[in-house]
Amino acid sequence: MAGSRDAAEELISRGIKLRQLALLVAVERSGQLSRAAAIMNMTQPAASRMLADLERIVGADLTLRHSRGVSLTPAGERLAERARIMLRDLDIAGREVRDIGRGRLGAVRLGSVAGPSLELVLPVVRSLERSEPNLRVTIEVDSSDRLAADLLAGELDLYLGRVPDRLDPASFDLVPIGPEPLSLIVGRDHPLGGNPCDLSDCLAHDWVMQPPGTVLRATVERYLLDRGLVLPASVISTGSLMLTLAFVMHSPAVGVLSTSAARLFEAENRGPVLRLPVAPDLAVTPYAIVTLRGREPTAAARVFLNVLREELQQRAV
Repeated sequence: MAGSRDAAEELISRGIKLRQLALLVAVERSGQLSRAAAIMNMTQPAASRMLADLERIVGADLTLRHSRGVSLTPAGERLAERARIMLRDLDIAGREVRDIGRGRLGAVRLGSVAGPSLELVLPVVRSLERSEPNLRVTIEVDSSDRLAADLLAGELDLYLGRVPDRLDPASFDLVPIGPEPLSLIVGRDHPLGGNPCDLSDCLAHDWVMQPPGTVLRATVERYLLDRGLVLPASVISTGSLMLTLAFVMHSPAVGVLSTSAARLFEAENRGPVLRLPVAPDLAVTPYAIVTLRGREPTAAARVFLNVLREELQQRAV
């Protein structure tokens, strides 16, 4: 630990600046020095000089210029990785200090897949409105793939969902909650609506599902193949709940939604869609509370997590 502190003190004494680190992160994300300079609101020559100063300070080459733009060396990638964490933590600290100065508890940035957003997030937020009126909650509803990327980028404090297979699970802490049932839905005037049908009948129609590679899409395709059925011949791919509903309501398409969302829009047979009585055991693998390993939650996130755990405990009784 002493060696690490000495190295940090040496970099500070040499004049390393947060703006230099932010530029390096911008270069990594954009792959173009001109774009990175624009992000940093500076000229390209000034950005080039700043990178040269940073390389002098750390004593290593950090970038490689080529015909396609700029990439980072292994040393540059490692420094950019640490810089992202540092800048993210500084952003969190700044928001917490600002909120404290304004007399607020702070804000929690929450992500959730569709099912838990209705079944779990809604009652938790309502409870917090009564118990913690100074806590602000921002909710992003999306696929686990998108939410995981936003968590890694520091855009979320936590999310309710799954860790995609393509990511290293060692980067995350998970608290398992339960499975997320799925339902097939159609518009109220669909030929299958209100009539006896089975899963194979649905395959004669267009389907509306999340894009390929997402957890929901893979789950549905695996479910069909495991039962000896073919995949839908025509699939409209969208991660938008509103577009899914629009296609289902205004075309003879079959949509796939979390059962909790499907029940909400079915509205006890008074809503614009109907749930089909097929695939009753169709469900996505259990979802969890997902946080970044090694990142201390903010004060606001801790309050939210405590209320969330209380809600889960009450449901387990």
